[in-house]
Amino acid sequence: MKKYLYSIIALFVFAGTYAQEIGNFMGREPIVSPEIGDKNVTFRFLAPYADSVQISGGFGPVVKMETSFGTMDVPGKLDLKKDENGLWSVSIPLPEPELYTYSFIVDGLSVNDPNNIFMQRDGTRYLSVLLVPGEKTENYFEASQRGNLNQVWYESPTLDMTRRLFVYTPYGYAGSKDKYPVLYLLHGAGGDEDAWSTMGRACQILDNLIEKGLAKPMICVMPNGNPTQYAARTLMIDEKPMDRNNPAMGMMGNLYPKSIVEDIVPFIEKTYRVDARPSSRAIAGLSMGGAHTITTSLMYPGFFDYICPLSMGIMNRDGSEEVLKSYETQLKALKKEGYKLYFLACGDTDFLFESAKTLDKMLTDNGLKHTFYVTPGGHTWANWRIYLNTFAPLLFK
Repeated sequence: MKKYLYSIIALFVFAGTYAQEIGNFMGREPIVSPEIGDKNVTFRFLAPYADSVQISGGFGPVVKMETSFGTMDVPGKLDLKKDENGLWSVSIPLPEPELYTYSFIVDGLSVNDPNNIFMQRDGTRYLSVLLVPGEKTENYFEASQRGNLNQVWYESPTLDMTRRLFVYTPYGYAGSKDKYPVLYLLHGAGGDEDAWSTMGRACQILDNLIEKGLAKPMICVMPNGNPTQYAARTLMIDEKPMDRNNPAMGMMGNLYPKSIVEDIVPFIEKTYRVDARPSSRAIAGLSMGGAHTITTSLMYPGFFDYICPLSMGIMNRDGSEEVLKSYETQLKALKKEGYKLYFLACGDTDFLFESAKTLDKMLTDNGLKHTFYVTPGGHTWANWRIYLNTFAPLLFK
């Protein structure tokens, strides 16, 4: 019965979406959604047969949700009102400049905005996007001078796979003979090689920073951090079976960090015009990618001169003294080998903020010079885009 009900709801949603497309094709005034005004933004959805339409997005009310990691803030819902033609709408005060994702909830079924061509993929979800212009978001729009983003396959002997990564090359790379520094930019759990270029607006941010002279032209490599995946699941390639008896193969294991240094970096340095010195290598990552950043920098001290873990720190839930001593030994080795920048960033309501504070304290106690960049907010792309905007100008100086 439940399955039948969902099928009926989906049919109503499809009928409304189809009606919008047919109406636009037949010359009826098109439905604009979202419509950004001077003080408000309006969302519209045509669903004549729906009983309720709501919208959920980062611009709406916040609801507290209990998770295994603690209490997290999640988007709440706003109600739309229906007119005599079956057009639902809601106007809200224009949110502060930011990139927001959202979806409609039509009789309980989540759907995207059929009148908005701007969408992003967040793991297994496709979401509509509202990009509010302003000083904070000016680097999220297209620059005048744009680099290229390539999807590249490489061999990973460490993981015994042929894998895919994304490579951003800056404007002017193709016509130049210069050698470029490289930023290895890692995603979080649930993401893949597409995450930073899609949700993170990494290409737009780097294009704008480079064009403004705020960041040095650089190559940016965005690999897939899931050690069982050949590429993003959207390619429908079966994943490699996980060896449950080998903890090194897990998301937080050390086999993937090993593959970064021993597979990915050599491939990039053979394939692209790269300055292959530690002073021209940077590694950064968010959440799971932050853990990979920390682990890789400690496993290979002196390999990267720029180290930027984001929304991650030292995970020691059992309070083990042995774990802390192990980290302390590795941090001392990193200090001995030297580096140019250690940029640690986290939101003050992030569920991993305590772990970041633990790392900050260990870096301080062991005399490792670093920046602890704390922002309002939680474990969100809104923060991670800010972090990339902030640390990219500090690289390769």
